[in-house]
This record gives sequence, structure tokens and C-alpha cells, in this order.
Amino acid sequence: MSLYFTEEHEFFRKSFQDFLKKEVVPHIDTWEKTGTIDRFIWEKFGEMGYFGLATPEAYGGLDLDIFYTIVFIEELQKINSGGFAAAIWAHEYLAMTHLNKEANEEQKQKYLVPSVSGEKIGCLCITEPFGGSDVGGMRTTAVKKGDTYVINGSKTFITNGVYSDYLIVAAKTSPDQGNKGISIFIMDRDLPGISATKLDKLGWRASDTAEIAFDNVVIPAENLMGEENLGFPYIMQHFALERLIMGINAHARSEWALEYAIGYMKERTAFGKPISKFQALRHKVADLASEVEMIKAFNYVTAKRLDNGEYVVKEATMSKLLSTKIADQVAYDCVQLLGGYGYMEEYPLARNLRDSRLGPIGGGTSEILREIISKMVIDGVNYKPAT
Repeated sequence: MSLYFTEEHEFFRKSFQDFLKKEVVPHIDTWEKTGTIDRFIWEKFGEMGYFGLATPEAYGGLDLDIFYTIVFIEELQKINSGGFAAAIWAHEYLAMTHLNKEANEEQKQKYLVPSVSGEKIGCLCITEPFGGSDVGGMRTTAVKKGDTYVINGSKTFITNGVYSDYLIVAAKTSPDQGNKGISIFIMDRDLPGISATKLDKLGWRASDTAEIAFDNVVIPAENLMGEENLGFPYIMQHFALERLIMGINAHARSEWALEYAIGYMKERTAFGKPISKFQALRHKVADLASEVEMIKAFNYVTAKRLDNGEYVVKEATMSKLLSTKIADQVAYDCVQLLGGYGYMEEYPLARNLRDSRLGPIGGGTSEILREIISKMVIDGVNYKPAT
């Protein structure tokens, strides 16, 4: 992988692995049970600079190339807690991406700088109970009254939705204009009228996923991010990165699951020999490993193009669609390779199976992604970045 990763990237990988092993792994089982990630770990991430990989140095970041982000995402997947990984990357690559790109100087000083240090945690609020993947169909409104906006509506499936310090919220400022009437706002958690209900999930159990209600929440007009009514292209522009990250998540956890399953197969004996010697199982692993290697290579080249400034919305959408589909199959088959032990909670592949299942759902369902790809490859639709 020297096409993409330098010696410095690999030094960073080893350092981050050591950090995770020492500071995070001992707490994972507790966080999976409680659904609450202790606050101290956010500050430790901040102290190490891990929240500033893609943020300019002027705001406390490191402004590194995208392959540091890839290393970061890959290693987070290998500690077997999709919920912890999601909480971390939702802060840095969902909430903080909007801060980096759309926030003005005052907003960056107030929210981005403490986000890099781990003093403040953010969440991105787009999905709604009645909208799902239909971003343009959102019902949350932001009505301008003098030098304020009044926010009413609700969001759901929001990662970090309970314990975050600030929220980046998409709302309709011109409801009659459909997706051309959406704007983006930032607001503090403790404002009157904001309430959150924690959701009980199949997987990603360490993360706090919430439904959030906005009941006549009054915010200053200067809390608008970017320009009014340009929220939809802002969101679409960043979906490429989000989808690619989910694709990278998928290939990384698949590699981890296969490595674990292969190790088990070499130790488990049946009929007088390791089960890794049985052709039916060997060929299953060969198929899975080949598919994972294919999506990983595609994800890396797509990341390189994104880092070069190309608008890779089609490729990133394809990445999420195929990577999460393959990861689901890998998770399923790796449980099967362990037999009855794969179904036991004391073995890690049961959790991986649950966590993996969200891949084809979150960040745009596979059904929606197929339609987006169809529009581009069949109908000739050409999506363009916000200007």
C-alpha cells in the first residue's frame, strides 16, 4: 500500500494502535453495557491531536492528508465497538466537517477550537422521523423573527444526540422551495426547548443515539452557518466524505473479522486436523478475502481522488453501497466459521455482526444509494458541489 501510505502514516498507525489498546479497549465492554462513553476519553483524544487531523493549524488542528484519516478510521474499527467508533467519527467527520467548511470565524473560535481539543462534542442533526433518507422532505422549520430564528421540529437516529455539547441542525427556512429552502444552524445543547430521547439499538450500543425535539427554540440569527437556503448543497457536498468513511469502516471491520476467524480456524480442530484445512471453509475465506481486498483498493483510490479535490460523489456512493454489503456478508459468514462459538457473546463476532448491520442503513440506505447511482449512470445526472 505504499501508493497511499508513507512511513509517517505507519508510525501514526502504530502510535494510534497503542493509544487505543491502553486508553480505550479496557473500557469498551463497560461502555457497550451502559451506552455512555466516559467524558475523559474525548479529552484524551483531543490532547493527542486526533480530533484535528483534518482541521487547519489556525484552529488547533494538524491539517493532514486524508490517509491519516483513513488510518484513524481503520484502527477505530479494529477494537470491535462500532458504537464507540461512530461516536468519535460522527464528531470529527460529521459535525466538525460542517464547522471547518461553513462556519464563520466567530463560530470556529467558539465551537471548532474546543472540538479539536475534545472540550466540546458535536452532533449533526439531519435525519427526521418521517423523512429517513429523504433529506429534501424534512419538516423542521427555522422561522426568522427579527434578529433570531425560531426552530421547531424533530430529528432522529442522531449519533451523539444525548451527550453532545452543541448541535448542527438542518431546517427549512423557505419551506415552499423544497430542498432549495434548507439552511444549516449551530446551537448549544442547553437552550430552552431542546430535548433528547435515547434510542435502544440492536448494535452500536456504546454510542448515544437519540431522537431530538425542538420546541420553539430561539437562536440568534448569527447562528446561521454559511448562506441561507444553501443547506442542501452543503449537506450533499459532505455526503461524499461520510459515505466514503462508512465504506472504509466496512472494509476495516471485515479485515478484522476475517483475521479473527482465520486465527480461530487454525486453532480449532475437528476430525483430527485444524478446520482451516477443510476445503469448503478455506474457499469461503478465499472468496471473502478477495471481495474485501477489492473494495479496499477502490476505497483508497477514491480517497486519493477526494484528497486531490475531485468531486467523487458517485464513487463514494458506490463505496458505501458495496463495502457495507460485503461487510454484512463477511460478518455473517465469520460467525458461521466459528460455529456455535460465533453465537456466544464472549466471542467478539456476535457484536461485530450486530454493529455491521447498520452499514447498509445509516448515512443513506442502500436502496436510496442505488437510485442515486442509477440517476448518474443511466439518466446522466451530474451532481455538482456547492459554490
